[in-house]
Amino acid sequence: MSDFRDTLFRYLTLLQLIPRAPGRISTPVLKEKLEERGVHIDTRSLQRDLRDRLSLHFPLSCDDNQKPYRWYFDRDFHCHLPALDVPSALTLVLAEEYLKGLLPPVVVGQLSPHFSDARRLLNELSANGLSQWARKVRAILNGKALIPAELDEVTWQTVSQALLEQKALDIMYLSRSTETEKPLTLHPQGLVSRHSVTYLLAQVEGFDDLRQFALHRIKDVALSEVTWRSKADFDIDAYIQGGAFGYRQGTSDVTLEAEIARPVAWLLQETPLSETQHISPLPDQDNYHLTARVPDDQQTLWWLMGMGANIKVLAPASWREALKTNAEQVVAHYRDT
Repeated sequence: MSDFRDTLFRYLTLLQLIPRAPGRISTPVLKEKLEERGVHIDTRSLQRDLRDRLSLHFPLSCDDNQKPYRWYFDRDFHCHLPALDVPSALTLVLAEEYLKGLLPPVVVGQLSPHFSDARRLLNELSANGLSQWARKVRAILNGKALIPAELDEVTWQTVSQALLEQKALDIMYLSRSTETEKPLTLHPQGLVSRHSVTYLLAQVEGFDDLRQFALHRIKDVALSEVTWRSKADFDIDAYIQGGAFGYRQGTSDVTLEAEIARPVAWLLQETPLSETQHISPLPDQDNYHLTARVPDDQQTLWWLMGMGANIKVLAPASWREALKTNAEQVVAHYRDT
């Protein structure tokens, strides 16, 4: 009985790991992910599971155009492992609304079967009114969100595979500075979605520094024959916190001091600017005093600019002068007009 349970668990785990088309997952990666879940099996047995057992009962296909072979389900295959419950379905509906404003359609499309499953479940619950949730749930991004840059499906699939399987990429990249296309071999290290653009973090063959490549500017892409190499000291969280995407102006945080209007005080009491934030009412005024340790970056400065006259920055002095200069330039611009 124990052997039967182990086999059944292995089959169920495999079914959960294999993506729908156009996704793919190779046999070595499947074996590695099984081992992470405590399932140990040799490659030959795994191939028998896929070819001689599971593919006989499920719409499972093998892409044998290259080695190692890669497996996938039919795009329209619906497999509930585990089955969705109502809270999970509602969460997925909300997540779909949110992600549509952040990620390219092709990326969100990878999750479309799950979103469809969630909506289908809610629509089947008309007896208790829960089906109305799908038409009542929306997510609004904070600030003006640009329409996500269009991304080719093949590019997304190939980049994802290279990152997952630790393989190099041969690409044709459109440079924004020179407006020309250039062939490059990249060693992917990470992927970051920022605002409406998704970036591949990679080393260029022959160089050690890490660079950012906008996925929508990759015009041609293929897995490379060049052996992938890792960047030993790379930590994606440290990379981001170091200001790679925030246009950091200094290595240390700064103390922001400002007088803020009542609506801003309400906003920041509910959604703080930082964990060290302190807000106190000013005597005989309707305004408040704000102090907070924040990153010394352009993102925070732009947020302050967006608040306009609702915030009067007292420190740091460099930010106060930058805001003052910007305000004078804006006034001069409209006066000239």
